[in-house]
Amino acid sequence: MVQNDQSLNILHVEDDEAAAVAVMAAMQREGNIVCWEKTAEAGLQKAGRGAFDVILLDRMLPDFDGLELVRRIRSVGIDTPVMMLSALGRSENRIEGLDAGVDDYLAKPYETGELMSRLRALHRRSASRVHSAIIIYGQFECHVKARTAFRQNRHIALSPKEFELFKYLMENAGIVVNRDQLLRDVWNMDFDPQTNVVDVNMGRLRRKLEQGHNGPAIETIWGSGYRLIAG
Repeated sequence: MVQNDQSLNILHVEDDEAAAVAVMAAMQREGNIVCWEKTAEAGLQKAGRGAFDVILLDRMLPDFDGLELVRRIRSVGIDTPVMMLSALGRSENRIEGLDAGVDDYLAKPYETGELMSRLRALHRRSASRVHSAIIIYGQFECHVKARTAFRQNRHIALSPKEFELFKYLMENAGIVVNRDQLLRDVWNMDFDPQTNVVDVNMGRLRRKLEQGHNGPAIETIWGSGYRLIAG
């Protein structure tokens, strides 16, 4: 194994030993460092202690499933990019994973070459993002590392995907963002899932941001998209 400047430090959570060994062999041949855990709980503990470039995990794990693992990882402020592997490959399964906080979702069976390419792309996207620790726009605050949202200093409890949506609106504060941009940049989808996933999540976020406040939070520009209002 030869390490290079593009080597990744990968946490791999997979209970199937044969599958894990095959994937690790492919990753290590390209010079990557791999830490393998068999259970969600062990993966959660390791994710909290290690500085990983990406996390690769199976959806079906023996103690609790990969979706719950991602939710717990995100709830403690770990923003390491996550790729999920699953035999459940329908668009609604992928949307469910992305809503839970997954960054990319690959259905089984898959080609090892595609897996490695997507892991590298996932790391590049993450490394290229330059975030302030805190983004402030009008009455709103987005604490990026802590993954928390505030309006007028009042905490707003958001799901992982709602937070990603809020952060994206904050990063594009005052700018109209359209549905295609949101699918691409928040859901990491390069196709239209033919569902109202954007509208549903935007509606939930709007209600949470406006609850207990007089002014609106998100403006719908019909035919164009959505815009965060400073308040």
